[in-house]
Amino acid sequence: MKLIILQKKLRDGLNIVDRVAERNLTLSVLNNVLVTIEKNFLNLATTDLEIGINWWELVRAERTGKIAVPAKILSNFINSLPGEKISLESKDNDLLVKCNKLETQIKGLSPEEFPIIPQVKSDNPIILSNKLLCSGLGLVSDIPQISNARPEISGIFFSFQKDILKMAATDSFRLGEKIIYLDKPLKDEQRCSFILPQKTAKELINILGEKQSEADKQETMIYYSPNQIMFELMMEEISHPEIRVTSRLIDGEYPSYQEIIPKDYQTQMILEKNELLNQIKTASLFSGRTNEIRMKISPSKKELEISSQDPIIGEHRSSLPAKINGQEIEISFNHRFVIEGLLGMKSSEVIFEFNGEKGPGVLKPVGDQSYIYVVMPIKSS
Repeated sequence: MKLIILQKKLRDGLNIVDRVAERNLTLSVLNNVLVTIEKNFLNLATTDLEIGINWWELVRAERTGKIAVPAKILSNFINSLPGEKISLESKDNDLLVKCNKLETQIKGLSPEEFPIIPQVKSDNPIILSNKLLCSGLGLVSDIPQISNARPEISGIFFSFQKDILKMAATDSFRLGEKIIYLDKPLKDEQRCSFILPQKTAKELINILGEKQSEADKQETMIYYSPNQIMFELMMEEISHPEIRVTSRLIDGEYPSYQEIIPKDYQTQMILEKNELLNQIKTASLFSGRTNEIRMKISPSKKELEISSQDPIIGEHRSSLPAKINGQEIEISFNHRFVIEGLLGMKSSEVIFEFNGEKGPGVLKPVGDQSYIYVVMPIKSS
């Protein structure tokens, strides 16, 4: 194979695909990127056998072919080159790189050794705004925790219904649900549900998130099969994929999480988000190993009191005004869980609802009914 490409284009492509080409001591071929030239398209591909990433770019190709070369070495080397045209040429299992007066030879592997990345195709892909997909995933992708005992909660639950997409995630201590309203109702054969691994979700945020801007109207096509999922972003100039992320799905049945979400509340308060966030962060300095902060909600005083104590460091107490309805309550939470829930909310005010000292707390952004965050309290001993 032989081609000419701008350094910036090749650098950008390698920065996308080399994310999953980690150092693998048991299967060294996974440390490589497969470089392919076919029909004036350059394709870069990497996989860790769980996730596969493909990237395409139109190039000036003199000869087709393919070669597998170490991904990190090639990426770091291309990043070090000046922003000029680069010539890539394969000879046997070596890749020759020429740029200006520089010439480098990188040892590669036979492309036949590189694993096949499966494709998932259907005539009716689900089409979703790239911006909505990334922002939705950003709200729930940090919640799951890897669990060998309960692998189904190690990922993000997707439920495509008639005119909405629900994304949910939990680690048994907290739960986040984001609803995305679809522009067009889905056909019956497009409606599906699956559990996306957390690692794939974070890769999608990193990869697709870099392709968007405030005015971006790009869309992601989603192809589903019972064991695999594929997210595809098309080129703007022509009808051809630019980025494709393929992933295995987590097998299992996601828990009936909606039963955990309270339908009503005994106490509700509305307060300024940043002020609440700052006071919880301050109280967290005195929360000790348990990360416990205590909240006293007083409807008569229209006040939230936040306190924490550690036998070695000391203790802290502060208060802030709030609009409060319902019963007086004292309840404890892990400060980290509450902070992470607040950080994902864009509104200036938040709603915090409670159902007694043992019931879960519910956080919602004011003016946005599409997101809900449920956090379990720390039970008093």
